[in-house]
Formats: sequence, structure tokens, C-alpha cells
Amino acid sequence: MNDARPADIDDRYLWLEDVQSADALAWVEAQNARTLAAPNLVGARVEVRFQGHVAAAVSGHDGEFEVEIPAAPGAPFPPGPQAAEVLVGPVAAKAIVHVVADDAPFIVVSDFDDTVAETHVESKRKLLASTFLMDAETQPVVPGMARFYECLGVPGRSRPAFAFVSGSPIQLAPRVGRFLEKHGFPPAALYLRNLGFGTLSGYKEPILRKLAARFQQPLVLVGDSGEKDPEIYRKLSQELPARITRTYIRRAATTGPASRFEGIRLFADPADAVRDAAERGLALADCR
Repeated sequence: MNDARPADIDDRYLWLEDVQSADALAWVEAQNARTLAAPNLVGARVEVRFQGHVAAAVSGHDGEFEVEIPAAPGAPFPPGPQAAEVLVGPVAAKAIVHVVADDAPFIVVSDFDDTVAETHVESKRKLLASTFLMDAETQPVVPGMARFYECLGVPGRSRPAFAFVSGSPIQLAPRVGRFLEKHGFPPAALYLRNLGFGTLSGYKEPILRKLAARFQQPLVLVGDSGEKDPEIYRKLSQELPARITRTYIRRAATTGPASRFEGIRLFADPADAVRDAAERGLALADCR
């Protein structure tokens, strides 16, 4: 191991370029394990400051919290990614809030694992390797998906808003965010799963319903065939037919019977999804 260190970096951190491959792998594994095993701060008072407004909440099971900050009458928040400050006692952190523009044509709600990042959720061995032995820099991206998302939109309107609803643990939010940024995905809100065996299923449906109820824009849903996205999305479309504009499912390793994809656009190449979106007025003209 090369013992070179930047003078202003704590010795607990290493530049990956400075270590041999085996050492780098061990470093990533240790970092991921520490992240997932870190204790949660439950029951803490959290103060959020945003655009001159202040709101408070109490942290939950995984340290998560939620606040609602209404804009003043006649003074809407500027759309797009906006900075916020989060304080717990004397500790402060920066956060990003994604403000949906009033004229955004729709909201894209996407899965993460095996939809935009290759994690092989259907294989327990491969999933564990992806979780513990990879990071935002080494996780493989699904080719073409970032372009698909960049193409989505309506000429003359604000960009669609994007949200990722994923079974990835909430502790991995910084890693997921860095991955999306690295590969050129549009800025997006993250809704990740609280860690625990009791949360392995049923975590996605409540968030989808909440997004459909909270925003006036319809939803475009994107997932993959590897787990239950087709069934979850189809059920939501049946419950809220006026709220779901289109559902796209990437063909992953597991597909199953054709009946899973009734009313859904199944694709292997994201370019096919781009063409379908363009034909339906959901993608920009220059992406055809």
C-alpha cells in the first residue's frame, strides 16, 4: 500500500488511486459495511431551513424525517434543485430540495436497481457483491438509460421532475446520488428503503400513492422485469388510471410470462423506449 496522503485529508480516508486493487476492494467493503451498520439517531429534533422558512420534525427509525414547508402566497419557490440546511442540535448539514415546476408536464418515477444500475437483485450472491464490493465509482450503469431520461420532456415546458423509489437502503443515499450524478442522470429526489427485514416488501406502493396525491402532474413510471415493478405499477395504474401516463419496464434477467406486461412498454434497448416516448409526446423532438 502506498502510504501517501494529502496533507488536508484525515488518515481514516485513502485515495483509491494510491492503493493496490486488493486493498481498494477491502477499503470499499469496509466503507460500505460501516455505512450500513452505523447507528441511527432516533427521536432527535431536526430543524430544516429553506428559502427563509423553518420547519421541525423528529427523526424516525432510520434517522429519517419529513417536513412540509409551504411557500408564501404569491411567492412560489424557484423550481429545480435548491439548497436547504438541516440542523440537529449544533450539527448542521447541507441538503438539496427538488422543487417541481408548476408547468412540469409529468413526474418520472423510477426504480434504481437493475433499472439504471446493474445490481442483479435476482441473485443474492451478486446483490451482496454489488452492495459491499462496489461504490458509486465502480457500480456498472445500464447503458442508454441516462439518455432516455434526458430525452423525456415536452417542448416549451419546464423539465419533468424525477424521483427514484428504490429498495436500496436509505444509508446508501449519498452513494446513489453520486452514481446518478456521475452518469449524467437528471437531478432527482430519492426515496429509499428503511433498513430491516420487515421492510423488504411493500415499501414502494405507499410512496407512489403519496407522489400521485401530492402533485398535480401525471406520473411516468420506469422499472425493470427482475422483481415486482410490473405488478406494482399495473396495480397503481388500475387504482389511479387518470394519474399514470405511461409505464416503461426494462427487460432484465428475469422476465416471466407476457401477461406481466399488459399495458406496459417492455424494452431491452433504452433507444426503443425513447422512440415510444417521442411518439406519445413524452420526449423532445430532437431525441427521435
